[in-house]
Amino acid sequence: MDLRTTYMGLSLKNPLVVSACQPLSDEIGKIRHMEDAGAAAVVLYSLFEEQLRLETYELEHHLNTGTNSFPEALSYFPEPAEFQLGPEEYLEHIRKAKAAVNIPVIASLNGSTLGGWTDFAKQIQQAGADALELNIYYIPTDIHLSGAAVEKTYLDILKAVKSAVKIPVAVKLSPFFSNMANMAVQLDEAGADALVLFNRFYQPDLDIDQLEVQPSVLLSTPQALRLPLRWIAMLHGRIRADLAATSGIHTSRDALKMLMVGANVTELASALLARGIDHIRVVEQGIREWMTEHWYDSVTQLQGSMSQMKCPDPSAFERSQYMRALANYKPASGR
Repeated sequence: MDLRTTYMGLSLKNPLVVSACQPLSDEIGKIRHMEDAGAAAVVLYSLFEEQLRLETYELEHHLNTGTNSFPEALSYFPEPAEFQLGPEEYLEHIRKAKAAVNIPVIASLNGSTLGGWTDFAKQIQQAGADALELNIYYIPTDIHLSGAAVEKTYLDILKAVKSAVKIPVAVKLSPFFSNMANMAVQLDEAGADALVLFNRFYQPDLDIDQLEVQPSVLLSTPQALRLPLRWIAMLHGRIRADLAATSGIHTSRDALKMLMVGANVTELASALLARGIDHIRVVEQGIREWMTEHWYDSVTQLQGSMSQMKCPDPSAFERSQYMRALANYKPASGR
């Protein structure tokens, strides 16, 4: 049984990748555990744009505090530009992870503007990361901002980072575009090595007793896989970029579905938070058993076999299937 796959030019022993999640990848021991449990690669937890901004601000503040108190103070420190700004801890974490495991280590940057991404992307490459995932968390709130301008933000970030580094770059994005298919094509043409579908945005909640807005982090459920499943099925074979499925992948059957519609890899996070890192073994074993039962020799043979381009009913991924589903729905008796 050959579970090997390729992703962004990286050769992976299987299609199971750990998604960016701080509680999972914040310690080297956990990353070793992932490799032992069968993970083919790990995406490290995201470094946030706000962290880059904060560190830049704090450094400049300390460099400039008191510089005008007497003339000699002006020569205390070199100009801020002479320093390498950015959380050194994240870079050191990459170095340690690369030294600890043999599987690919993919870094993750989370932001919404160009900011210091390009400079830090270079440092991430120098630290030894095998690839970089751009986790673009962008929620437009300006009512005068056009959809085209929003798309341009994504494309500008990707182009800037691609011009700064040689390692593969993936874009993790949301489905909230007026034409998701066209956006995927634009990112593909701009040089994305992979698209990761989809980001699960933080959604606030309300405490109606305390009258406060509260942070709320909910783990994904298997039902969440249907959105990336549809879009991966429709994009497979139509763009050059690889496709990574994330959100809602909890079992071997979930992973198999994503592979069958055309994913190169499946990323897991919520399932591991809920069931532990060793759940990777369970998912891999389930994939092996199903493939044996259904006479598949390799993941390559399986990938894309049920994409829109290859499935018996291509319309099943579009509007006609929606109407058919509604027509065939049977409500529970007595309602």
